[in-house]
Amino acid sequence: MGIQNLYRGVHLFGLLILLASCSSLKNLSLPLNTGKQEPVVSDSKKSPRSMEFLEDISVTPGKITINNASNAVETEKPAVINKNYEMMPVNLSDIEKANWLQIKYSLKMDIAVEEIKNIPLLQKIDEWWGTPYVLGGSSKNGVDCSYFTLDVMRDIYKVNLKRTAAEQYEQSVKIEWNNLKEGDLIFFKSDGRRRISHVGIYLANNKFAHASTSQGVTIGDLTDPYWQKRLYSLGRTSPQQ
Repeated sequence: MGIQNLYRGVHLFGLLILLASCSSLKNLSLPLNTGKQEPVVSDSKKSPRSMEFLEDISVTPGKITINNASNAVETEKPAVINKNYEMMPVNLSDIEKANWLQIKYSLKMDIAVEEIKNIPLLQKIDEWWGTPYVLGGSSKNGVDCSYFTLDVMRDIYKVNLKRTAAEQYEQSVKIEWNNLKEGDLIFFKSDGRRRISHVGIYLANNKFAHASTSQGVTIGDLTDPYWQKRLYSLGRTSPQQ
């Protein structure tokens, strides 16, 4: 009996140890619950932070601006250009037209408004402004550089120029750079050409009006490397200028 009771006691002790170990293993397999578990957001719903990001996007003509709490990022996009954005408003008085032209061309020539005196010259340039370049052209549908200078010089300075840029070069008296003034002609040679290939009319502050092959009738800058490389001669066609 003593041996049998001892056997039963050992068996019961072993069973208790086994139950205790299983309970420990079960506790180890459960996740730790802190009471602060973050909810999972599905793809069909936006988190509050993503909504804030979308609200911080603003769109202006030509730009998309994204504002964060710390900085702003601007991405340039090609702006849609209205071809008539520089056209003179209708129904202006003569004084208002003159003022409008002075402001427009003072900005283009980077000079003070008070320095612009020749309003008829500005009116004439503005009549042609933006007209596309067409070789041999002589109308508002298309014009080349020499007809543009011919028309402006005839109407503003009462000078009759010949038809081509090369002929106008031969017709003019050559002048030095320090004598250059409004109404003088600027002659250019393209790379590899022997004869004069382009002509424009000097305005002020190194700016000249001409019929550009890329932009039509516009104002160029003699300090631009493109024109510096091609500049050939300066000429005057009227002694009373």
